[in-house]
Amino acid sequence: MNPLALTGQVQTHLVEFAPNRLLHKQVISDFTGLQSAAEKQGFTLHIASAFRSFDRQLMIWNNKYSGVTTILDKDEQPIDIDKVSEKEKLTHLLHWSALPATSRHHWGTDMDVYDPTLLPKNQALQLQKSEYVKGGYFSELTHWLSENSQEFGFYRPYQNDQGGVAQEPWHLSYFPLADEFLKQLDLTLITETLKSKDILGKSLILEQLPWIYKQYICNVCER
Repeated sequence: MNPLALTGQVQTHLVEFAPNRLLHKQVISDFTGLQSAAEKQGFTLHIASAFRSFDRQLMIWNNKYSGVTTILDKDEQPIDIDKVSEKEKLTHLLHWSALPATSRHHWGTDMDVYDPTLLPKNQALQLQKSEYVKGGYFSELTHWLSENSQEFGFYRPYQNDQGGVAQEPWHLSYFPLADEFLKQLDLTLITETLKSKDILGKSLILEQLPWIYKQYICNVCER
């Protein structure tokens, strides 16, 4: 894939699947199949977030790093960024938010899904584990996807917390493409991309990038 596409800086590999929802053109057919299969079982499978550009991911990152947006700990509780070290802040941030240029959402192969018909009245979608695990209002959808999504080429790269990115039951990835794109996203490309960008914490990020690459980018669950 074009390095600019791998890092979310162009959209030439994408098509509009739904309003404000862009996917890789080769994902559309199988995701539509997954939706149809879900519908037959009574689920309305919608995409909360699909493609996310580098600039969008950079805004999310900078807002969290600066304290404009709250950073959560592993228990989904807010942390006080003034009471932790820069390395600790970086670790907390990476647990929930991808480093710009490394988000799988850049590729158009990954999406966050939910069923709007299962949301309680007046409840906004949070994309938190409590919504998707046993006892949550999306738990039946979670179970169904676990049993059926691989038939259409999808899997959960963050099925479990492996000491890097948080468990994300809502995150589906189209394995036939995403597996190849992850192999192409090397450390050199990420480094050169970030060097030219106005990202907060740049010096620390570049210093820690080999560790970040191993622990938060390549450390995904097997299909």
